[in-house]
Amino acid sequence: MFGITHFAFFVVAVFLLNVTPGPDTAYIVGRSVAQGRGAGLMSALGISAGCCVHSLACAFGLTALLAASATAFTVIKFVGAIYLIYLGVRLIFAKPAVDEAAGEARAAGAPKSLRQLFLQGFWTNVLNPKVVLFFVSFFPQFVTTGSDHKALAFLTLGVVFVVMSMIWNSFVAWIAGSVTQRFSGKPSVKKWLDRGVGSAFVGLGIKLATASR
Repeated sequence: MFGITHFAFFVVAVFLLNVTPGPDTAYIVGRSVAQGRGAGLMSALGISAGCCVHSLACAFGLTALLAASATAFTVIKFVGAIYLIYLGVRLIFAKPAVDEAAGEARAAGAPKSLRQLFLQGFWTNVLNPKVVLFFVSFFPQFVTTGSDHKALAFLTLGVVFVVMSMIWNSFVAWIAGSVTQRFSGKPSVKKWLDRGVGSAFVGLGIKLATASR
């Protein structure tokens, strides 16, 4: 359909890519540990929205242009790295009182908090140049060069990728949130969990900043 080839292999490859830990998984785990299942699920939704952007860009050729530009790659790389480091530092130095206040706000259903979680997940994914390069190098392998519907083929593959990623990321958020609930009555344990996840974010940011094309 639409010139898509080796679809079964595409599904298997996407599954294996999802279960391999990366920046998106680390971010979802971090949000779930810091704020619970709801925060992790909202972060997963934001990341899926970011994948939608990459799918659209890939379908209409923008991703290929961005991947070909050394300047654009460098700018996105450093912006994404700074953002990850910023999130990590906030987790490392977060105080229990702040976390409790955030929990109360979430319990009250504060829409601003949910919006912030969604946007953080969205920008974490969109500002990762490795994701850009993944889409532009991986997706074309499953679309025949002679297809008259390349855009539809890329969009179809993008939908499959986003749905599979959302299912897996939601599962990760649920499991991580369950672990958090077990330690909800132990502030000292949660503090060190926050610091551990925050340090991982900083490490991912540094790794992203030093990544080459």
